Amino acid sequence: MIIRELQASIQRSLNEFPITGIVGSRQVGKTTLAKAIREHIRKGAIYVDLELPSDRGKLRDPELYLRQFSGELVIIDEIQRMPELFPLLRALVDQDRKMGRFLILGSASPDLIKRASESLAGRIVYHELATLNLRETGSESLPKLWLRGGYPDSFLAGSDEQSFAWREAFIKTYLEMDIPQLGLQIPSLQLRRFWTMIAHSHGQLWNASKLANSLGLSAPTIRRYLDILSETFITRQLPPYYANIKKRLVKSPKVYIRDSGLLHALLMIRSLDELQSHPALGSSWEGFVIEQIISTLPGNREFFFYRTSAGAELDLVFLDRKNKPIAVEVKYSLSPGISKGFRSAFADLACKQGFVVYPGEEAYPLAENIFTLPVKKLVDLKDML
Repeated sequence: MIIRELQASIQRSLNEFPITGIVGSRQVGKTTLAKAIREHIRKGAIYVDLELPSDRGKLRDPELYLRQFSGELVIIDEIQRMPELFPLLRALVDQDRKMGRFLILGSASPDLIKRASESLAGRIVYHELATLNLRETGSESLPKLWLRGGYPDSFLAGSDEQSFAWREAFIKTYLEMDIPQLGLQIPSLQLRRFWTMIAHSHGQLWNASKLANSLGLSAPTIRRYLDILSETFITRQLPPYYANIKKRLVKSPKVYIRDSGLLHALLMIRSLDELQSHPALGSSWEGFVIEQIISTLPGNREFFFYRTSAGAELDLVFLDRKNKPIAVEVKYSLSPGISKGFRSAFADLACKQGFVVYPGEEAYPLAENIFTLPVKKLVDLKDML
């Protein structure tokens, strides 16, 4: 079993908050992580899975059921299926404010965070469980992690074909079962077409009108589809970085499919050989590296891209502890250089440091405060800042 980095943080939160939440995509490992935490800290903890009719039956009178476990940790899985529990959890916590009373798990839904923020403000801390990253799988697994993505069942499959079949089944289940369970009435075929179009424009600027015209839908409908995929951790909308400089800046977000394995399944890429010859090679690598950086750094950071109409561009921008911008460019090349657009953007923002992430083995300086960074050394990035 792969130990998840988030486990230690969640265990600390259980000592500091009455309610701790784990949110993330379906099949990302939330239940496995919760059970590992249960075994580690309290073997007598109560586990309730709201996808099981038998467990939902226990909560016909939820107050009566939950009160009897006031001295134990209660884990509630797929809590978005019973959003009416949120006000009850608030009341129970207010009556007896012990730390570590509830651990709730949820696949994101449009009202999961909304209801929780209204009902549980000041009582809960949330952790997002992402797909597996290089720190968890080991840098030697880089090619497999890039091709298959970080969903545990996909990454650990016996072969590339088995992994591809798992991802195909995941996409089908997500569209036909998970979305309707969230109360969203969207034709699965239409959403699949939209999702596939996002895959073909992976890493590009969001253009609602273009997508709407292609699908014969309105721009607001397309926007809603994107928000649904983002709220369920399928896509990432990377916002532009606005600086107080006199430049004409791009204002639309860039859109990525967060898991490289799902991207490759939608593009029908089954092997590393197929990936190496596919037109999406560069954009796939860029999205993969960006997700690795985001999952490696502390969760309270914000991430952006930067682009001006004059051609200055950074693939990723984030702030260090002193709020100084750090610039990142992603290259799929063993001899990376510094582009004119990167130099211009680096100067525009007066960046403290810059990194060109590439698939090589050696880190070396390219210019003052700008260095190459092998992707395998991203696991050490937070120690470099």
